[in-house]
Amino acid sequence: MIIIMLGAQGTGKGTVAGILNKRNGWVQLSTGDIFRENIAKGTELGVEADKYISKGCLVPDEITISMVEKRLEDLKDEKGIILDGFPRTLEQARRLDQILESKGQKIDWVINLETPRDEIIERMLNRRVCSQCKATYNLILHPPKVEGICDNCGAELIIRADDSNADSIKKRLEIYDTQTKPLIDFYNEKGIVIVEEISQRINRLAEEACDDFMQRIQK
Repeated sequence: MIIIMLGAQGTGKGTVAGILNKRNGWVQLSTGDIFRENIAKGTELGVEADKYISKGCLVPDEITISMVEKRLEDLKDEKGIILDGFPRTLEQARRLDQILESKGQKIDWVINLETPRDEIIERMLNRRVCSQCKATYNLILHPPKVEGICDNCGAELIIRADDSNADSIKKRLEIYDTQTKPLIDFYNEKGIVIVEEISQRINRLAEEACDDFMQRIQK
């Protein structure tokens, strides 16, 4: 089972992927975590990726694809993989199809998360990430038990550079609109897209979205 998480930044892709991971044992493969790991280690790819991420821009395809392909090879024996943050462009989607086809695999489902823009911006401004284990919190929706401290490992919570101000967030959303939204049409043509709305306004968050997704794929 290979699933792709689609949706603008701040819609809760990582949260939904994490719930599906706990429920089913599917591996959550986050390109954001791969990037941050390489940046922290100062690898050549990490240095290059940081030049783009720090400005709120997408990392070039050649860097992203090579990193993801290697991780997919490492995870080839897993019963399920959730791709969180990849693909983000049509070129990445086409290359991913080619990589999987060469291994006799394919994308089974695409979960497209939708959230009102004003909620997205508020969420991201209130998002905090553990400096060690990378657990994610929201000061309003999911605050840590102790302010500024990770519940899991006790490390300091930090603000990601690309979450630090509304202008940077709006720029990332504009990039999503122009470069990533076309992926919805690409996968709709394959008939594998399931849309899940996540919004405080209708009191429907990640758990409800996961419940609905599991029910729909088991029919």
